[in-house]
Amino acid sequence: MSTFQSAERRISARQPQQSVYSLEGRLQIEHLINPTEPSDEELHPGSDVIRGLNQQPKTLPPRYFYDDRGSQLFEQICDLPEYYLTRTETEILQSCAPEIAAITGPCELVELGSGSSTKTRLLLDAYQTAGHSLCYCPIDISAGILESSAQSLLLDYPTLQVHGLVGTYELALQRLAPSHLPTRMIGFIGSTLGNLNPQECDRFLEQIKTALQPGEYFLLGIDLQKSKAQLEAAYNDAQGITAAFNLNMLRHLNHRFEGTFDLTQFEHFAFYNESQHQIEMHLRSLQSQTAQLKALGLTIEFAAGESILSEISRKLSLTKIQQDLESKGLKSRQVWTDSKQWFGLILCQLQP
Repeated sequence: MSTFQSAERRISARQPQQSVYSLEGRLQIEHLINPTEPSDEELHPGSDVIRGLNQQPKTLPPRYFYDDRGSQLFEQICDLPEYYLTRTETEILQSCAPEIAAITGPCELVELGSGSSTKTRLLLDAYQTAGHSLCYCPIDISAGILESSAQSLLLDYPTLQVHGLVGTYELALQRLAPSHLPTRMIGFIGSTLGNLNPQECDRFLEQIKTALQPGEYFLLGIDLQKSKAQLEAAYNDAQGITAAFNLNMLRHLNHRFEGTFDLTQFEHFAFYNESQHQIEMHLRSLQSQTAQLKALGLTIEFAAGESILSEISRKLSLTKIQQDLESKGLKSRQVWTDSKQWFGLILCQLQP
């Protein structure tokens, strides 16, 4: 699954403002804007939706999964029995977190797509046990879940300082303040890298390289290649939570852009594309129909069975991704996997 900027929480470039909240001096949350170089989306809200729905095959940017409801549904997905990813990565982190803390020493933790910050607690525990100061910078598109998880952390870690950033990965990486601790580690766990195609992945790793100083760290979680049956079960759970998560994208568009999508006339459809080594999630039209996004002046025609590609989730090779990281100067310091080789965690360090 992926995490991108929520339209509800995005601040238009035409209304430049920044919201900052503080609690007992230990919590600061910023809603990011780019006052000097507004993006196309800031200047023309919904332009990415128009592009995606006007092309063939139709697509939608995965960032529209993540209004507050979408973020909550994703947290439920992570607890599903079929969804091995979170469970497996958590097991790896439970065993290797003390080693990560030992390698990095006192370290500011930056997390992209922080969500509920559940797995981050394993790292905070390891740094706390090692006697290190605790400084955490969660980055998420959902202001609601970021603030609630940050306040929960502050209760459990009395010395923790939290500086949260609400916004896109790209903007947040550009706006990172200098670390107050000797070094920094950017974490991108949860296999979210797989939601990027190869070109997007290359750009993202370049952004990580730019955001780090030489000697700083990057912790990356990746889902590894495995059987089609296991992968398809993980994205078609028996409780229908993933289906609700996928369909919520249309609800989000209805709310954000005065849409008329009838969710009862679309279905969740996910399958493993073996040639591309990727899960594909689609929203498939159950009949010929027309939908509108009135705020965008957009009318969309669907044939029966036609679908919108809402997400890909690539399953990666440890060897290949380490080569990609190395090409950006991100040298692997340590690699951990589970006993079944289902999931990998890579700790890299930016070279001079």
